Amino acid sequence: MIELPVVPATQVQRKPDWLRVRLPVGKEYAHVRGLVDEHKLHTICESGNCPNMGECWGAGTATFMILGNICTRSCSFCAVATGRPLAVDLDEPNRVATSVKLMQVKHCVITSVDRDDLKDGGSIIWAETINAIRRESPETTLETLLPDFRGNWENLARVIAVRPEVVSHNLETVRRLTREVRIQAKYDRSLDCLRQISQAGLRTKSGIMLGLGETEADVLEAMADLLDAGVHILTLGQYLQPTKTHHPVIDWIHPDQFNFYKQKGLEMGFRYVESGPLVRSSYHAEKHLFEF
Repeated sequence: MIELPVVPATQVQRKPDWLRVRLPVGKEYAHVRGLVDEHKLHTICESGNCPNMGECWGAGTATFMILGNICTRSCSFCAVATGRPLAVDLDEPNRVATSVKLMQVKHCVITSVDRDDLKDGGSIIWAETINAIRRESPETTLETLLPDFRGNWENLARVIAVRPEVVSHNLETVRRLTREVRIQAKYDRSLDCLRQISQAGLRTKSGIMLGLGETEADVLEAMADLLDAGVHILTLGQYLQPTKTHHPVIDWIHPDQFNFYKQKGLEMGFRYVESGPLVRSSYHAEKHLFEF
């Protein structure tokens, strides 16, 4: 057990120094930046203003969101718009595959909004997007950050069947805070989703945000639950409030606490743990292919 002072966010008028972001630099980043601007390509890295964009682009990793930009859920931590999504764009798989090829992406991360309005949960577009990328860029490896498909495992199986190199579903927060943070989600359903992925023999990954009001005991419980569900790769990062209407930051988690969770996770049996204030789901995603 580690004894560190918790820094309540209400006592800090600005983000702590350890959350300062380095400006993106490097030849590889500049090359990708030029392609994105020239061809008007869209990535979550850019639209989400990810603090690790320069590092990830420099490593040949990029993240794309499919199935539109309107979500059927209203999680209190997420800045994506909530409402009635537009009709599915059947040409989207080809457009994403073209972007991946133009950007010369080595490792591609795909995510999506929740599409609870669709009978297939968007899983057909998911599978077609993966297949389209493989046709256009057969050397590109793939990670999919999936929704829970409302527990319809037939839809999940449609994505599992095309065998992405890494399959991820984020637990997002601890059991005690799930109803508050992920209003339409269920903690145990997320664990069941991850268990299905792991039992299919795929590299299984999940992530948790910290600073929402969880205790150390809450986090360790969630880590144990994820390990029991068969998760191999764990990411832990600091939650940052997108707007004043979203869930507030309760605590700024110290980097030493993140290091404690990383060491604890490895001792527990996770094969790979990314843990730090600026860690996001796709941070160092390319390394998750080769570390075990």
